[in-house]
Amino acid sequence: MVPLPEKQDFNNPLAATAERHNEIDSAIPASPRRHLAAYLWSLLALLVGLAVTLVVHDQQEQRHEAERTFVRNELANKSYAALQAKLHSAEALLRAVQTLFLASDEVTAAEFGSFYLNMRPREQFPSLLALAYAQREVWPDGEHYITRWVDPLPGNEAVAGLDVGAQPRNLAGLLASRDSDRVTLSAPFHPVQQAMSSAPDDGITMRLPIFSSGRPPQTVNERRERMRGSIAMSFRVSHLIGDALPDRLTRELHLKITDATDPGAQLLFDSQPGLAAPASGYRFERRLVYGGRAWDIVMQPLDSGAAPIEWSRSALPAGLLVSVLLAMLVFSVVSTRQRALDLGWQMSRRYRESEERFRALNDLLPVLVLLAEVESGRITYANQAARDRLGGRVDERDMPDLFEDRNLRTRLRGPDTRGCGRLEAQLRLGEGASFWASVAISRIVLSGHDKLLMVANDISEQRQLTELLSHQASHDALTELYNRREFERRLQAALALTDSATPPAVLLYLDLDQFKLINDTSGHLAGDQLLAQLAIVMRKQLGGTDVLARLGGDEFGVLVADVADRADAEQIAERMRRCIDGYVFIWEQRSYTISASIGGVMIDRPDILVKDLLTHADTACYMAKEMGRNRVHFYSERDDETVRRHGEMEWANRLRWAVDEHRLVLMYQEIWPLPLVAGGEPDIEVLLRFRDESGQLVVPGVFMPAAERYGLMPVVDRWVVQTTLAHFDRLHPAGAGLHMVAINLSGASVEDEALAGLIVGWLQQYKVEPSRVCFEITETVAVRNLSHVVRFMEQLRTAGCRIALDDFGAGMSSFTYLKNLPLDIIKIDGSFVRDMLTDPVSHLMVKAVTDIGHRLGLEVVAEWVTDMETVQALMLLGVNRVQGFSLHHPELAAFQRD
Repeated sequence: MVPLPEKQDFNNPLAATAERHNEIDSAIPASPRRHLAAYLWSLLALLVGLAVTLVVHDQQEQRHEAERTFVRNELANKSYAALQAKLHSAEALLRAVQTLFLASDEVTAAEFGSFYLNMRPREQFPSLLALAYAQREVWPDGEHYITRWVDPLPGNEAVAGLDVGAQPRNLAGLLASRDSDRVTLSAPFHPVQQAMSSAPDDGITMRLPIFSSGRPPQTVNERRERMRGSIAMSFRVSHLIGDALPDRLTRELHLKITDATDPGAQLLFDSQPGLAAPASGYRFERRLVYGGRAWDIVMQPLDSGAAPIEWSRSALPAGLLVSVLLAMLVFSVVSTRQRALDLGWQMSRRYRESEERFRALNDLLPVLVLLAEVESGRITYANQAARDRLGGRVDERDMPDLFEDRNLRTRLRGPDTRGCGRLEAQLRLGEGASFWASVAISRIVLSGHDKLLMVANDISEQRQLTELLSHQASHDALTELYNRREFERRLQAALALTDSATPPAVLLYLDLDQFKLINDTSGHLAGDQLLAQLAIVMRKQLGGTDVLARLGGDEFGVLVADVADRADAEQIAERMRRCIDGYVFIWEQRSYTISASIGGVMIDRPDILVKDLLTHADTACYMAKEMGRNRVHFYSERDDETVRRHGEMEWANRLRWAVDEHRLVLMYQEIWPLPLVAGGEPDIEVLLRFRDESGQLVVPGVFMPAAERYGLMPVVDRWVVQTTLAHFDRLHPAGAGLHMVAINLSGASVEDEALAGLIVGWLQQYKVEPSRVCFEITETVAVRNLSHVVRFMEQLRTAGCRIALDDFGAGMSSFTYLKNLPLDIIKIDGSFVRDMLTDPVSHLMVKAVTDIGHRLGLEVVAEWVTDMETVQALMLLGVNRVQGFSLHHPELAAFQRD
């Protein structure tokens, strides 16, 4: 080995590497080793790429299959729900007919026919064959049910006068409905309308019993004795099922429905007759139990095979191509690397004492390498990476002139410079362009001359990524405004600068009014677009130093410094409000007018925390909404409304611990039947009170708003219901002789999916007869989510409880709701009862509600009865029960006096 000349003491690591390779160069040929390594690495890269491609493809297929299964489940569940809803709709119609008979003991054939014409059931149920009434008649040979009325008569002549006993399956359904007092479905049978047809048994009937007037029968024997007749709707079951199903179902799934109630399942419906069911694959099975029948529902895809590969979406073509390219790239890189090493070894052997070795090797480096004279700074060498990045004529430039930093240029021009170590700097490209690089400059000795060696690496992308991450950390992605974290930081900085000598600042808290309406009607994409547009509109109203941020959802924050006074701050807030109020948002042929409620807080003292400022601004914004929305309200500690809200917040904190601290108290008020009779047996309504620290009882009007606002009503209602049922026979002096107890439920509790199940469990746990419990739901709660409330009521009525509609007439009252709500009692709002003797309209309202309630078979209760004259007037109108302070003042429940 030839030693390196001492003048090349710039400590080049490539030279040392070449020396080490020279020792083994003669022993191992470079070319065969290079080719073998290149092929092996490229083969490995190809195999890895293919493996990853297959894994990705398999995951894609699994995800696609999961999506197909999800779509099928959605379609199957939707079809199941549609069929169930169809049966419930038919039951609702049948119950409407039953209500006609319950409202009158003398329904005529003409009334029956008029009811059919008014309801027009075939518009809703094209599969309906007939609506019929069978009258119970006792003959010497036993009990018969003769069909007396049938509508429509054309096409159903054979049904008129038909003895239901001639159709055993039809009769079995009739007897089941009589004994259970519930809707029943018959087993499929051959309708008499199709007596001459050879079609399979395709008729079913849905039945309800008609009992004699009076209290609903409670036992099977009583129902059999009081049976007057039976009403029925007959359908072609295959058409009934087919009408309920969405069109998409028959195109994608094979549906079969069989009646599995009796031994030997009977096919009711087959969407693809004759189609063989696949042995495996997707299968939806569910049993529909309704009206005493059990229908097995099976759905399978029409194409059970695996889905064909969607090449446009599959990763296989791209994966194969990428794998091949990766293998080629690896082969090229490994070969290039080996060739570069071979070249370095050859050059180190041939030109060990030559500067060409340094240049050839450095040309292959991806970093920028430059040599310059110390005195003049002129660049004498630049590797290929430097020439590519800085331009081919870089060797005509001076090294200091490459830098944008003036101080760094001055430092490098000094004759005694030792370099500048490692730093980040901007390098000039010419014509005003530049890029960031990580630079290390050292002073070395090369061929007896002092040189400056610069090694640089382009870090522009890393810096851009860092700046992007910094921007994302402080900005909202949707609106490009500052986010809450950055806003709080700037608010803290503004607080730090606040003192008596600086002008105050103002914090504005903006909350869009009715923003949820846009999300619900036009979708979240529309809501996001609105927020982005409003951000631009609001930014135009502010100065360059003002801070605008999105704090979350539809809430924005504004920080304006150097405000002259409160009046100036209010003008700024009002300008912001007007710019939003005047904005019209258009989305897919819909237009929305936008408004905002703004809360303001003056920042004029440093002794306050950021969280307190935001709390005050939020409180002021809330007050702006409370006062009618689309307005500005500035926070004031003397504001009565603000104090009231803080009071509600304090009540919310107290109510959270009320149950554990035994501060909730139950009272009761008696409800008396009319006419008032000495020694009568009243019902009671359970009332809630809060016992404060002094022992005084606080009425619900004080703490209920806080409970409703802060979502505590479900907890309070559960405590009331469970405590009432746990001490049911110890509520009133009557004890176990108490006929009925009414319990109020809030809207939040009615919307609780689990509450009905809990109530049924408590009734069983405390052994309380459900018929002695009545749950009161206000009219406004009932109409807020009608379908959900009906399901909730039905669950409780199925368990045996009674349901009362409280405060009827106080809200958006409509007698239409009474037809759809499963009720037992109507409670007339007290505002009508109180004024009925002096206000003819109130008297007319009480009379109308009473008459309609009785026609629907409901009890009518009047609240707020203040004197005996009102009691007499209510009795003349036919009101069943009365309630008021003049009859009974609320008392503590008996068990709470112990």
